[in-house]
Amino acid sequence: MADTGTLGQGPLVGVRVVELAGIGPGPFAAMLLADLGADVVRVDRPDGTGLAIDPEYDVTNRNKRSVIVDLKSEDGPDLVLDLVDRADILIEGYRPGVAERLGVGPETCHARNPRLVYGRMTGWGQQGPLAGRAGHDIAYIAPTGTLGMIGSPDEPPAVPANLVGDYAGGSLYLVVGVLAALHHARATGTGQVVDAAIVDGTAHLATMIHGMLAAGRWQDRRAANLLDGGCPFYGTYETADGTYMAVGALEQQFYEEFVDLLGIGDQAPARKDVARWGELRETVAARFKARTRAEWTAVFEGSDACVAPVLSLREAPHHPHLAARGTFTDFGGITQPAPAPRFSTTPTSLRSGPAQPGADTAAVARDWDIPGLLKDDG
Repeated sequence: MADTGTLGQGPLVGVRVVELAGIGPGPFAAMLLADLGADVVRVDRPDGTGLAIDPEYDVTNRNKRSVIVDLKSEDGPDLVLDLVDRADILIEGYRPGVAERLGVGPETCHARNPRLVYGRMTGWGQQGPLAGRAGHDIAYIAPTGTLGMIGSPDEPPAVPANLVGDYAGGSLYLVVGVLAALHHARATGTGQVVDAAIVDGTAHLATMIHGMLAAGRWQDRRAANLLDGGCPFYGTYETADGTYMAVGALEQQFYEEFVDLLGIGDQAPARKDVARWGELRETVAARFKARTRAEWTAVFEGSDACVAPVLSLREAPHHPHLAARGTFTDFGGITQPAPAPRFSTTPTSLRSGPAQPGADTAAVARDWDIPGLLKDDG
């Protein structure tokens, strides 16, 4: 692969990615590839994506470059295919059939570049009765059983932002898929289509729990199990100042340290006595309400009791451990998570802020040798 002309570093340096602009899981997946060093060119639409955020703050477009191409124009599809000629991976998040109608579907792209990995990011997948239907994260995770597991038994299921569907079940599975397919393409010279559906990925995330369900070790209802808030030593508790502490003292040795530091070692019911879990929960809750979050944090500091303060988004970057690791970083005036994971030989970095629509047309035209982009730009 030729030099991309970028200042990237990381394990994916030299990999070229075309991202057809969208919202949600597709851009996040492309950001992850860009964070890992790939040269990601985002093909923005002339009228934007419809996401209600100033592009200067859309950090899912960091480390990328942007060109504007009107795929509905006469020469739009050809310009994208020129990019495809030089790309390793393409990512699109249209409904099934849309890319084909725009002239940039898998068959057309593979005719130009047989080695291309064509990544498709959708909620419902490319086939099935709902494949053509609209939707968002919450609607995708609902039928998988995943949403129904989350929350209190006497309240509606809790909404986990769009983390479980869009990003865990969607973006991360797309990235795993396209990198696996890229490995195959480099070994064989043959690309392929990666059908990443949020319903598939989200269902897959619950694999262990399905095994526990089959073994009779998981009840098919909310907050009745070891890991869903049903267990009194795996959950969250309010403190005196209205904030919360998280408890995950599952193993016996951690539980013993937990009840000792909490000060209930002499009154706590046996942890395995499920019939008394309600009593134990009340005892734990009453103790946590007696002090502030800061006070309890100090009590459990340095212990193996598996207790941690529940922080807000603005508080998280200041947590001593996260600050020491550099889990968050300030770049371009925006505090944001740093690239992850970490590599010993090919470290990643933040190279640029959010790509502004069309701002990199000249550089991409030069680096990818596509002068037609300049003509289209104006």
